[in-house]
Amino acid sequence: MTKPLRIALTKGRLEKDTVELFERLGFDCTAVREKGRRLILPISDGNIEVVLAKANDVITYVEHGVCDMGVVGKDTIMEMQGKFFEMVDLGFGKCRFALAAKKGTDFYSGFGVKQIATKYPSVARRFFESKGMDVDIVKIEGSVELAPLLGLADGIVDIVETGVTLKENGLEVVETVMPISARLIANTVSLKMRQQEIETLIGKIEEVLEK
Repeated sequence: MTKPLRIALTKGRLEKDTVELFERLGFDCTAVREKGRRLILPISDGNIEVVLAKANDVITYVEHGVCDMGVVGKDTIMEMQGKFFEMVDLGFGKCRFALAAKKGTDFYSGFGVKQIATKYPSVARRFFESKGMDVDIVKIEGSVELAPLLGLADGIVDIVETGVTLKENGLEVVETVMPISARLIANTVSLKMRQQEIETLIGKIEEVLEK
């Protein structure tokens, strides 16, 4: 038997949604559902092994070929980029990147260089470059919403699902930067060496997604 196809999953909600998708494909995901503290788990009757990791690490593992494929949000792909193939938009984990500022302020007015707080400096930089705007970007690790309230930034670029957190902190969306959803990515070498297995799996996934 060939070694299992190794797929890295982003822990948390994307992991849960991917497991549900695999079960719709007819795979037995009991080991993943009852994982305890284990991080490498078999999926019975699919010759698949699942590796649970943080989003950024999913990309690292796929890029370096220790995992053949991965499931990760488009937000992480946009921020990290890298050498891998984006294969399928899985359609779950939907949200968006948005530019937000204090409610009632005109973000685009004035001539000064705007300060932008974000966890995603690359995404923010490319967005403002596309507008021909010069901005100063401040990388924040925690609650980005604090930055405009403390006077550290004129606006933020962050992931927005419902907009409730923004509203509760007196912020509002100025503009959507781009929509986000979970993507299936593949290692460049695996795609050559294990083309048939990967294409068969992708075919099954696309079939289920179309239903």
